[in-house]
Amino acid sequence: MQNQTSPLILSFGAADPAGATGVQADLAVFSALSCTGLAATTALLISDSARVEDLQDIDPDWVADQARVVLEDMTMAAFKVGAITNIEQVAAIAEILSDYPDAPLILDPFSSRLPALPDDDAEELLTAIRQLLVPQATLLMLSQVELGRLAETWREGGEGGENIDGHGADTLESDVEHLLALGCEFVLVTGTPAGGATGDAAAPNTLANTLYGADGVILHDAWQHLAGPFIGAGGTLSAALTAFMARGADVPEAAAAAQEYTVGALAHAQRYGMGKFVPNRFFHLQSAADMQ
Repeated sequence: MQNQTSPLILSFGAADPAGATGVQADLAVFSALSCTGLAATTALLISDSARVEDLQDIDPDWVADQARVVLEDMTMAAFKVGAITNIEQVAAIAEILSDYPDAPLILDPFSSRLPALPDDDAEELLTAIRQLLVPQATLLMLSQVELGRLAETWREGGEGGENIDGHGADTLESDVEHLLALGCEFVLVTGTPAGGATGDAAAPNTLANTLYGADGVILHDAWQHLAGPFIGAGGTLSAALTAFMARGADVPEAAAAAQEYTVGALAHAQRYGMGKFVPNRFFHLQSAADMQ
């Protein structure tokens, strides 16, 4: 009998019966990239490939107990935090992760299909994520729109600047600097204008993902926009980042490899029903099998 050799990853997130997002999707990406995934479920969704019809929160103590039991038995190579539904879950997860500061933490709390919270609840949740989880994150991944929404929680709290209507390059970079100053090591902003971080002219129909660190822009990778519509694209990228880092890649290497993998998964996406296209997380394995 052989001991475990592939890296172990614990993912916190929602359970999506369609497998398009959440922990089921994460486990598929981890497996495709030669890692072993474990899951602590934060919510149960009633959903298909088109929409979420309802959601059931998981009690924060249950979330914590799911994680503690496996962590007492196994050693994780990395952690991913996805969808969180309330501030009590944030506090419970942050307390657990504080005991494992040496393992990479990829934070992607926006890449989900959770129904929108009321404004007051959403602001409290964003504030808790910013205060408790962002300082522990190795890498925070979010879209430019999500960065603007998160920024409102400190701007409206009197930390300076004006509220966001247009989120220009200067505002984006100052918001990223704020998050890095909290202790987050890297921030990956998805869906930025291609060429925006470098000053170069953007190619037609392209979007970019921009990786920031303490020294500013580290990577600015432009990609051809694929029509879709897709579901689970962002979660695929953050799960791939986690897997490559669990296998020992540094953040820039993991970001480059994860983007290549995600583009391939989207290019080979499949429509299972009447909803959106779901990334094909095993496309590279199937392509290799077809060649044999």
